[in-house]
Amino acid sequence: MAWKSTLLSTAAVVALAVPGAASARDNAAARVKALESEVAELKAVVAELKAAHDAEHNAPPPVAAPNPQQAEEIESLRAQVADLKTSTAANLGALRTDALSTTASIAGGKPTIATSDGRFSATLHGVMQLDTAKYLQKDHLPTQVTARDLSGGANFRRARIGVDGKLFGDFDYNILFDFGGSGAEDAGRVQEMWVQYSGLKPFRFRIGSFAPPLGLEDAASTNGALFPERPAAADIARNLAGGDTRVGGGVIGNGDHWFASAIWTGPLVQSLNSAATAFNAPIFDEQQGYALRVAGTPFYGVDWLVHVGANASVITQPTDLGPSATARYAVQLRERPELRVDGTRLVDTGQIDARGAQALGLELAAQKQNLTVQGEYFDIRLDRRFPAAGVTDPKFSGWYVEAGWVLTGERRKYNTATAAFDAPAVDKPFDLKKRTWGAWELAARYSTLDLNYAENSALAANRVRGGEQDIWALGVNWFPNSAVKFMLDYSRVSIDRLNAAGLPLDQDFQTINLRSQVAF
Repeated sequence: MAWKSTLLSTAAVVALAVPGAASARDNAAARVKALESEVAELKAVVAELKAAHDAEHNAPPPVAAPNPQQAEEIESLRAQVADLKTSTAANLGALRTDALSTTASIAGGKPTIATSDGRFSATLHGVMQLDTAKYLQKDHLPTQVTARDLSGGANFRRARIGVDGKLFGDFDYNILFDFGGSGAEDAGRVQEMWVQYSGLKPFRFRIGSFAPPLGLEDAASTNGALFPERPAAADIARNLAGGDTRVGGGVIGNGDHWFASAIWTGPLVQSLNSAATAFNAPIFDEQQGYALRVAGTPFYGVDWLVHVGANASVITQPTDLGPSATARYAVQLRERPELRVDGTRLVDTGQIDARGAQALGLELAAQKQNLTVQGEYFDIRLDRRFPAAGVTDPKFSGWYVEAGWVLTGERRKYNTATAAFDAPAVDKPFDLKKRTWGAWELAARYSTLDLNYAENSALAANRVRGGEQDIWALGVNWFPNSAVKFMLDYSRVSIDRLNAAGLPLDQDFQTINLRSQVAF
């Protein structure tokens, strides 16, 4: 049994020895892990030292720092390059946008090319007005009448073509040529050519060739006028310092119920091109003047309004025709009988040597639904240059009143941008299939112009025998659509005038005129 006791003793020793052995193994494993961590850290340090060594031995030689002037030039070049990149990118983007978004359209008969943002546009526009007239004069005119027998027939009163639009959003432009005329067609001339800045609303700054707005009739569009021609007094006043093809520049502004303009004016485009005035004489100094107007609708309602206004057309320096001219600074007032198939002027003051002239006008109009009534009065004065003893400054006057009644119910449009009335909108354009007939309008006018001053004076140098002209007119206007218009007019003209010898140049006659118009 000795071997059993020996076996038991041995098992007891092993049992006591096992925990000690396990503890020793655990301590050794911990020391191994700590050594492995230290080795990893040493490897990392060695790698950093090696990388630093390689960078030091492979790096390029150091470059000397630029001096302050060189540094400033480098920074300036960098800024210029950056600005160039920015502006080039913006321009290319804008060009791409404009090129991709340009559209073409036709509205109201007007072909237009425009960008979608409205900053650039070009609109083609034109006017054709053909007058066919008959002058109903007596078969045997008095022998003392020096004005020739007026000639009926046909004449293109206006034949215009042009383009207008926008540039870079805030600039407007208009280029218009006219091949029509009074009594005979023209070879072609600049009618309007101007540029306008509209970025400071409600004001617009314009320069070029254009007709300054000088009254209700002058500011109204010729395409939508109530009669074929303006009243004689209004036409006389506008042509002092304004009128067609007048070179000028100034400011125009308007709101919903007010309008104001101040325009400096110079010569006509024709005088610039031909170096001659209507007097066919050389020009030494060209005319200077200004045109002013204020107007508005202080009283208005849903379907009615009242317009009031005042205007001034002033010549501060008449055209200098030179020392050899009979009237060196000639101002001449003359007018046709509100129809221009024959261009003869039946009232005429002749040339008056003047240092200035003024035409002051008052405007009044009222509209109630489809009825429009308007009138203007003009006081015209000339300042003689060197009046002799007993010679005074002549004064003239004229006025008119007219009315339009749209039978089909439409009303004439009041244009706040011009403070004047335009053609009525056509609610139902002419269409045989739909049995619609467009817009129809009745028109009536009385106008008078007095160009006599001291006509019976014993002092010949003081009297002006320009004559008096009175005209009654009736008309029917048909607007098949917004682009086409027909006007049939009858007028009765009375001229009361003396010639230089005191003999009568009176005339009484009637006219019938048909105007055919296309305007877009």
